[in-house]
This record gives sequence, C-alpha cells and structure tokens, in this order.
Amino acid sequence: MGKRKATALNLSRFSRKRDRQRSPTSMTALDWDGTTLRVVQSTVRGGVPTVSSVTSHALTFAAEADRADAGVLGRSIGEALERGRIKPMAVVMAVPRSQVVLRTMLLPAVEDLRELASLVHMQVMKDLPFKISEAVIDFKINREMAPAVARGASEVVGGGGGAGASAGTASAEPPAPIAPKLEVLIAVVKTEVVAFYNAVAEAAGVKLKALGLSSQASARCVQACGVAEKGGSFALVTLRTTDVGIDIVADGVAAFSRGAVLKVGADNDAAGSMLKSVTIEVVRSLRSFTGSGAQAAMTQVFVTGATGSESALTKALGGALETPVSLLDAGVRLGLVDAAKGAADGAVAGIGLALGALDPTSLPLDFLNPKRPAVERDMRRIRILIALAGVGCVCLLAAGVRSWLVTKRQKVLTALNSEVDEAEKKRGIYRRMIQQASVVSEWVKGERDWLDHYAYLSSVLPPSEEVHITSFAVTGQRALRLAVQARSGEILAKVEKQLRAAGYEVRPLSITPGTDRNGYDFRSNVELLVPDKLKIDLTKVRAPERPSDDSSLDPIVRKGGG
Repeated sequence: MGKRKATALNLSRFSRKRDRQRSPTSMTALDWDGTTLRVVQSTVRGGVPTVSSVTSHALTFAAEADRADAGVLGRSIGEALERGRIKPMAVVMAVPRSQVVLRTMLLPAVEDLRELASLVHMQVMKDLPFKISEAVIDFKINREMAPAVARGASEVVGGGGGAGASAGTASAEPPAPIAPKLEVLIAVVKTEVVAFYNAVAEAAGVKLKALGLSSQASARCVQACGVAEKGGSFALVTLRTTDVGIDIVADGVAAFSRGAVLKVGADNDAAGSMLKSVTIEVVRSLRSFTGSGAQAAMTQVFVTGATGSESALTKALGGALETPVSLLDAGVRLGLVDAAKGAADGAVAGIGLALGALDPTSLPLDFLNPKRPAVERDMRRIRILIALAGVGCVCLLAAGVRSWLVTKRQKVLTALNSEVDEAEKKRGIYRRMIQQASVVSEWVKGERDWLDHYAYLSSVLPPSEEVHITSFAVTGQRALRLAVQARSGEILAKVEKQLRAAGYEVRPLSITPGTDRNGYDFRSNVELLVPDKLKIDLTKVRAPERPSDDSSLDPIVRKGGG
C-alpha cells in the first residue's frame, strides 16, 4: 500500500500570489476579546515580517448597547484606536473557529489553482450545511501525498512450490501507479459573517485588507516564536473570556482545530469548574487526534491567553497529560519591549495575523479574498452571443435612426396640423376676405371709385337730423345697398326722389316701421344701381352742415386718461 508522507515537491504554484509592487510593507491586526481590543502592528525588515508593537485598549459600550451589532462594535473600536493615536493604513482581522466549517479532503493533484478551486467547490457542495450561495469558501494545501502502487498488481499469482512461485513472479504484470493526491484543508464561512467584519471595519473607519482564521493565525505565532520541535506535533490551547480554542499542528500542518464556548467566572468555584471543563476538552481532543492514526507524536502542549487562569490551567493539564505542558511567552520569544510583553500574552492570534498578512503568499486562508474557481468559457456560445449582440446593436441603431426620422416628421406633421386647425378657425374670415377681394377686383375692373359715390351720397341725401345710414355695402353687380332710418315715411319717399334725381336707378323701397330711442322710427333698405352714364362731380355738390351736437369726430377719451 501507499504510504502517506510529505514530499519535497514544490506546492508554491497553489499559493495565493501577490504583486511585489503592491505588497504591503506594514500591517495592523485587530483582535478583540470581550471589552479588550488588542492591536498588533508589523512591518517588513530585511525581507522578514517583524512585530513592531503590541498594545491593548479598553472597549467602551453604552449600558443598553448591543455589543453583537457591527456598527456598535466598530464605533467602539474606532474610538479606542483614536484614544491610542493609532491610524492604521491596512487592517487584518480573524474569524473565530466556532464560526468556521473545516474539512480535510484528498483531491487529485491538478496543475491549475483555479481548477483545484472548482474541485473544492464541487466536493463542499455535497455536504455543506447551508446553501452554496450563502458560503465563502477558501482552502490551503496541507501536503501532497506520494503516489502509491496498486495493491492487486503487486501480489504474486501461484501455488506453494518454489517453481510455482518463480513462475508466478515472472508472469506478474508491472505495478500500476496511482495518481498523487493533495491533502486540502477547506474552510467555509457564511457570507453574513464576512459582511459583519466588513461592517465593523467600516464603522471603525479602517480599511479591511484580509480576513483570516484565528486558529491558523495562532499556529503562525507559535511558528514565529520558534518553540515547536521540528517533525513533531504540538497543541496550542488558547484561553479567552468566552471560549477556548484547541489547535493541533502536525508536521507544520494544521491537523486539528476545535473551539468550545466557556465562561470564566470570578469566584473560586466558577474558576475551578472552568479549569475542569477545559482540561476535559483538551484531553478529549488530544486523545481523539492520537486515535485518528496521526503519525507524528504529540511532543508539546502550549497554553496562552490573558484571562489570569493560564498558569492554573497549565498545572491542571500537566497533571492530566503525559506530554509536556508550558506557557507560551510570545512577548519574550519575539523580543518585544517590556511594554508589549504583557499585551502579547492574549494577542497570539493577532500576532499571527500581522505576520501572516506580510508573508509573500499572504494568509493561507483569507475569507475576504478567497481562491475562486475558473469560469469555464464556451467559445462557441461566446461567438454566438457576440453575433447576437452585433445584430442587436444593428437593430438598435436602425430603430434609433427610424425613431429619429419619425420624430422629425411627426414634428412637421404636428406643425402642419396646427396651421390647418388655425386656418379652419379662420375659414369664415377667409371667405369674407375672398368675397370682398372679388368685389374690390370687380370695382377695379369697372374703373369706378366707390368712395366718390359714398361722398356723393352724403351730399345728396337729406341731413342727419332727418335720416341716417346704418350700413353701406357694394355688391358685385355694380350696385349699392344702403340701410337707412328716417323720422317719417315722407322723408323716406323724399330720399327715393333725391336719389333718382342724383342719377341712380332705385329699386322700389320697402318701409318698415319700428321703434328708435332717437326718433328714427322708419327703416328701409335701398338698393341703387349705378348707370354707366352717371358722372360724379363733387365740386358741384355740397354736403350738409355738421350738427352742433355731433361728437362722432371728437377724439375718444379712455377711462384713466391717455
């Protein structure tokens, strides 16, 4: 059978590559536990990530504030950074182990990272406890498994004698190689978890560059401290205010990780109960790991935290385990100044985040920038879509030109319809104007000056005290129509005689009695025909005198003056 072992093959092709020109030179890790914020700042010195400072700050909340709200937590973090006069350019945070689903799988060794990501997504989709659309999936390569020889091909076919054995050995087929496998650690979180940390960073006024896993970050800190023996396995027990993390690293690979929710009490009974429950969890986890067939022996157990119960837990674990148990003094191991040594005890995850974010391959697990599968491209479909898009563009262009032309013509039609409507309203006026123009044309053709007739009639008719003209019209048959009103029928008869005497042909008058406030109670319509022989000489006639009370020619006085 094939033997599981780490090979010397280069797995860097599966790492998350980063552009050197854009690689950050400094990073700030934010890690909070209850009401304590730990800030770890790192920088690159001589090409190696180095911790420059570790500080702790108190988080203040209002009495009624919801500490689980991203906005409330982010504003409190922002206030703590402002009090500490810390202005980070780039920030990295970590998701607790309790919010992450971890799986270890064996997958075919493919050459492309994106193809490997596709395999990861296909495998995770089968047993994911929630929808794939609600998941953020990232992974890291633990190791490449050496190819094994097929078991059936290596067996000898034959009986009991030596000859038979020789014949069987000679007839056996060469062993068939098995393709190598990759041991992949897959981490899955819900999208709402990533959205929460993004909201916290936004409320705090910082820019989140990466979002790692707390247990991976803690293992990175132990690696930086240089306390783990090469080729062995070690366990890291991280004690926090509300939970305990148990992480096991074997052969430099995160082989086991577990998180348990606990509550550290203030009285002795609660503290003793907590130590007992933590001891049970750690012993159970280590025995479970050992019983799973792990090849590397457990050589060390480290305890870290800043709750004040770490020393007691170290003693309790030392009595329950055969493996050496010791406190992880990260501040001393990393050579921090005295002010940062105390804060480093509870900042193991933050230290690992700050260092890992500056590694050439960045964080092994980053939920903010996960490794994504390749998008398969169907070139035939792409060509069809491009052709359809081209046809669509041509159709849209034609439709646009047509719409423009129709709009242009519609404006012309609207203007013409408006003119037609306006002309339709003035149809009667146009007809009267045409008729009047025809009459005038006939007047001109007949070479008659009808204004002279008007002046002539004003002279030959009786004065206005006896008769007055209410209308004067000229017809196309060289006739004049007069509407007159007189004070008596005798005056109308006198009018007829005077018109005949003046040379006009007068059609018989029809006299109509009526009522007029000015005393002109008799009305008649007079139609005069103008003979061709009639010659008008205005110098031989004289118009009646204008009455003294006649105001028809006086200027009109408007109300208000002017």
